[in-house]
Amino acid sequence: MGKKRKREVELVIISDVHLGTYGCHSEELLRYLKSIKPRRLILNGDIIDMWQFSKRYWPKSHMEIVKHITGLLAKGTKITYLTGNHDEMLRKFAGFRLGSFQIENKKVLSLQGKSAWIFHGDVFDVTMKYSKWIAKLGAIGYDLLILLNALVNFISKALGRGKISLSKKVKDSVKGAVKFINDFEKTAADIAIANGYHYVVCGHIHHPEIKTITTDKGQVIYLNSGDWVENLSALEYNKNEWSIYRYADDKKAQSIKIAKRFRSSLDNDEIFKDLVTEFLTVKR
Repeated sequence: MGKKRKREVELVIISDVHLGTYGCHSEELLRYLKSIKPRRLILNGDIIDMWQFSKRYWPKSHMEIVKHITGLLAKGTKITYLTGNHDEMLRKFAGFRLGSFQIENKKVLSLQGKSAWIFHGDVFDVTMKYSKWIAKLGAIGYDLLILLNALVNFISKALGRGKISLSKKVKDSVKGAVKFINDFEKTAADIAIANGYHYVVCGHIHHPEIKTITTDKGQVIYLNSGDWVENLSALEYNKNEWSIYRYADDKKAQSIKIAKRFRSSLDNDEIFKDLVTEFLTVKR
């Protein structure tokens, strides 16, 4: 049987993958990426979690994500890496370009004559601006919650019950968290409207969304790609339409088998050598 035909997509936006943490769903993301053929891919921040990065926890599946994305470059996909707070060290490389790859802090695209303003969104986070240590402490606590969630879901599955998201329940039950999301969306919309953008696209808050926001100054479509820790979601733009991709609804991607090489005994150094070789073959 031949290979399954990949789904062609004009634009894919992924954010908050958090490679290097226990909460990252790398195998699910790899299956999704293997199921599509994107013309343009935007990595909208927090792809590699440099806050919590440790050589003690860097599974082969995480390196495979990096390698697959690099491989897309060789196949002609235009890739933009927009920096976030967890990968803020890359901000000093803003403006870097190599072939079809670039690193930026923000990006404006023209989509069928409509402008899309794309950035991670941590610029709106007060704790990031004034108390970064609080934000980092929260990130560690969040990772621990994800680990606990995995244990809870293991027990729940053994009892024949469905999965639950502890972090989502915490967010939904805390009024402050709901208000933060609403304030985040309104702030992004206000600035986008003031600058005449048709779309404003963010990540950061792990809350996938597409909605029209109207103020007394105008109207804008707000979009958020969600994350690959809780929601396993992305944004797709195709044929002049936006949609939220959810891995849980994609049976085709779920059916994709991980290649034998992925299960092999290759260590990260060997995979990294393959990655470098692939990167050097990118068309310039």
